[in-house]
Amino acid sequence: MQVILKENVENLGHIGDIVKVAPGYARNYLLPKGFAIEATEKNAKALAHAKRHLEYKKNRVLEGAKQLAAKIEAITISVAHQAGEDGRLFGAVTNIELAEQLKAQGVEVDRKRIVLDEPIKQVGDFTAVVKIHPEVSANLKVSVAKA
Repeated sequence: MQVILKENVENLGHIGDIVKVAPGYARNYLLPKGFAIEATEKNAKALAHAKRHLEYKKNRVLEGAKQLAAKIEAITISVAHQAGEDGRLFGAVTNIELAEQLKAQGVEVDRKRIVLDEPIKQVGDFTAVVKIHPEVSANLKVSVAKA
């Protein structure tokens, strides 16, 4: 089944793309959530008119993502955890905890967008990547201290 995307969908496409998806995925997820419309001939003709609007929306989303990235780059999160004598943490700092710390500082980010190569298990300074938009990502500075 072919659909026209109205929103950016990760691992599928960008606004305005015509993509082929499984009928169940379109019928049960994309269409009800408003992420896409069915790619009929009528909708394809309307797409040409809507392209300008979608391009404007795409640019607005990209600008918002860049502003959010700048805000995240300016933040340094300090986390205090219990640690042993050698600096190894009892437990780990995960993306869930980082998302909560960002939310406390006024930046709402889905925890799935915070990418850590592996959970932080040492005291020190680290960097986490926040994928805000397919074209924009920000580096989040994390400082882990002994509690």
